[in-house]
Amino acid sequence: MFRRIAQLLIKEFLQLKRDKSARFRLLVPPVIQMLLFGYAATFEVFNVSTAMLDQDHTPESRDLIAAFVHSSRFEVTTVAQTHKEIEDAVERSDAQVAIVVPAGFSELLRKGQSAPIQVLVDGTNSNTALIALGYIGEITNSIGQNYALNLAQRTGSALGHPLVHIDVARRYWYNPNLNSRWFFVPGVIGTLVLVTIVNLTAFAIVREREVGTLEQLLVTPIRPVEFILGKTLPFFLIGLLEVSIVASVGMLWFKVPFVGNPFLLFLGTCLFLISALAIGLLISTLCTTQQQAFASNFFVLNPMFILSGFAFPISSMPQALQWLTLLDPLRYYLVIIRGTFLKGVGIDILWPQMLALATIGFTLLTISVLRFRKSLD
Repeated sequence: MFRRIAQLLIKEFLQLKRDKSARFRLLVPPVIQMLLFGYAATFEVFNVSTAMLDQDHTPESRDLIAAFVHSSRFEVTTVAQTHKEIEDAVERSDAQVAIVVPAGFSELLRKGQSAPIQVLVDGTNSNTALIALGYIGEITNSIGQNYALNLAQRTGSALGHPLVHIDVARRYWYNPNLNSRWFFVPGVIGTLVLVTIVNLTAFAIVREREVGTLEQLLVTPIRPVEFILGKTLPFFLIGLLEVSIVASVGMLWFKVPFVGNPFLLFLGTCLFLISALAIGLLISTLCTTQQQAFASNFFVLNPMFILSGFAFPISSMPQALQWLTLLDPLRYYLVIIRGTFLKGVGIDILWPQMLALATIGFTLLTISVLRFRKSLD
């Protein structure tokens, strides 16, 4: 048995050795995608195009505008003279944010009163709009507090002091600088491995059936179980290699720290790869051509990505979809990989995810093997 499986393994690796394009697809695209996702996938917003209108023309209004000019979060692209120019800039998408400092702004500040400003935001991209509003609030609150304290010192009274002042002592664990790449890069590792392994498994077996070599293999003494092991073990090893390569890029290029137990990550990766192999094998039993496999992969992988919690919080999803995420192996692997990379947690914390992955993986693998054997018969 083991000799026949070994011969099939050798066959698969020899075929990979002869196929230069396959070697390229296995190694180069995942690294390129990691670099692209690492830079492009971020919750942070920089250089938001901004239009400014100063109707007050005082040192206080100029200080407020200067704070936005010197902030990396905003890029002042339009200095308007009238309110109509502000509206046109937002309408033409020349500015995502427009800030109007009304006349009398400084007078209210000098009296120790609240001084409102007007903010117009292009809401077509709601995520950017909400984040930009948060940055505007931080800048204006900081300027307001500093001005109130300076006014109190100059007047020698409590004129500039707020009635109630609460200091918030912020302390961020596991990601002190709130670097969103530290969140995204481990997630990208799981996503790329899932896509690669499912595609490899489904296409390889469907291709054997499509070109007729599957029937030739089945007339040999090799049994169906041995054939399945021989076809899936190479992709399992390739998956481990790809995790190592992409994780190395994340740690060395993007400086994402790894503070956990490598053996724990290896164990979680093995369980996750079993699930990915089972999904690819199941797709191969449902498809007879590579075009059908491609369409099926698209139908399966996209929902898995969306429901995994990679980019969209599971807690924000409707209750029915939250229950559906429990069937998604990527959901559990993201918890494992982020927990080992950033938090350094142990098996006492991650055992529920490990158990869920093992249950899903071996259940799917059993179903896939039974369906595959039935399709062979």
